[in-house]
Order: sequence, then structure tokens, then C-alpha cells
Amino acid sequence: MDEETTNEPAARAASEALYGLLSAAVRRGPREMSLTSLATLATLDRSGPRRITDLALIEGVAQPSMTALVSTLERAGLVERRGDPADKRVALVALTPAGAELLRSRRRAGAEALEQLIDKLPPQEAAALTAAIPALRHLRELDNEDREPAPRTPGGER
Repeated sequence: MDEETTNEPAARAASEALYGLLSAAVRRGPREMSLTSLATLATLDRSGPRRITDLALIEGVAQPSMTALVSTLERAGLVERRGDPADKRVALVALTPAGAELLRSRRRAGAEALEQLIDKLPPQEAAALTAAIPALRHLRELDNEDREPAPRTPGGER
């Protein structure tokens, strides 16, 4: 039996445990904003200003839906539209300081809630989570890579 086959049940168990934990954390979080709105803000925070078409692709929504979402976020002062220095016909959506602060606040609150849970674990289980930090960070990097759209060519094509 190869290693990949042997590791499959462990990977499935780990993924189910992580998914369950993350789902519970999302359900407990404040509901003042949609998950797509928060994900869009996080994308802008991670990758910088983006075209609406790129944001729609990254977040998996239709371009008209992203346009409406960006308008809502703009009215709330969380994003702003800027000209694209590379193409004056294009507007880029950028995170505002208020949008960045909202993300920091949400991340802090989420991390604090998870920290309180971790503090309830026996020392060996808390140590196992600490040992898993590099792998968890790597998973996050892989997810970020998967969400990036293909780069544009100078003519604007993908």
C-alpha cells in the first residue's frame, strides 16, 4: 500500500475536523456582513487592488453580483475605486483603512475565540496544535494560490 492511500483516512479525518471547527466559528461570528463581503475584503487585503472581474472570479460570483457588492462596500466606506495606472479605462477596487480595520477586528475576535477553546485542551492536544502550525499556514498559502486568477497578458487576455 503506498503512502498516499495510507494517509487518505487521516487526511479525511483532519479535513472533517477542521471544516467542522471553521463552520462553528463562522456560525458564532457576528452577522453584520455576508461571508462573500468579508471574503472580498480579505482578498483585497491579501492581494491589493483588483478589477471587479478578477474579484468575481476569485470569489466565485457573477460579475454583476460583484459590482453590486462592491457598490455596497463602497457606500459603507470599506472599499474605494481607483484608476488603474496600467490601463486608464479600468477601475480597481481597493481596501480603505476602515475596511482594513474591520478585517483586523474580525480576525482578532476570531483568534481570541479559538484561543479560549485551545486553552481548554489538555496540554498534549494543545502541543499537537502548536506542532501543526506550519502545516496549517501552508494550507492557507495553498488556498490563496488556488484563488488567484490567471495573470493577464498585456492585451488584457488570460
